[in-house]
Amino acid sequence: MVRVTVSGHPGSGTSTLVAALAERYGWSTLNGGQIFREEAARRGLDLGAFGRLCAEDASVDRDLDALLQERMQAEGGPDVVESRMAGWWAYRLGLGGLRLWLEVDETERARRVVMREGGELEDALEANRQRRAVDGARFQELYGLQPEDAEPYSHRLDASRLNAAAVVEAVVAMIEEDSE
Repeated sequence: MVRVTVSGHPGSGTSTLVAALAERYGWSTLNGGQIFREEAARRGLDLGAFGRLCAEDASVDRDLDALLQERMQAEGGPDVVESRMAGWWAYRLGLGGLRLWLEVDETERARRVVMREGGELEDALEANRQRRAVDGARFQELYGLQPEDAEPYSHRLDASRLNAAAVVEAVVAMIEEDSE
């Protein structure tokens, strides 16, 4: 049963948060990126080639999203799901649990990407802007929505000025409040 979905733009700290929740509660997790990697491997494609296929053929994206939704609903499925669309899918599927959007300003997201991957801040900022525009156009075309639209989320957290430990504690408080 999905207890929590965690969504946010790249560099917002979703992976760090999910790992901390899994460790704290002993929960199972599912990452939308994991499904992407598994499908690329199943097709014998590297990630770049599979990404190009997704860009050329919208049915591949739809199939990946359908697989994510299927795993979210499966008996004995994950406790925590991380994906930019996980909150939307939980909402549309009528799944319970906390649906969280992590909001982080674009400069801070770029700073985090540079810390994780190296490079220059301006380059990371521009790459994040381009990725957000491309992904936003794709989600609009496929589903008529943007991942960050407020509608599906039960909770939103501005994590722009919070360190990882503070984010975890804020989310733990949300989880505990919801379970009362």
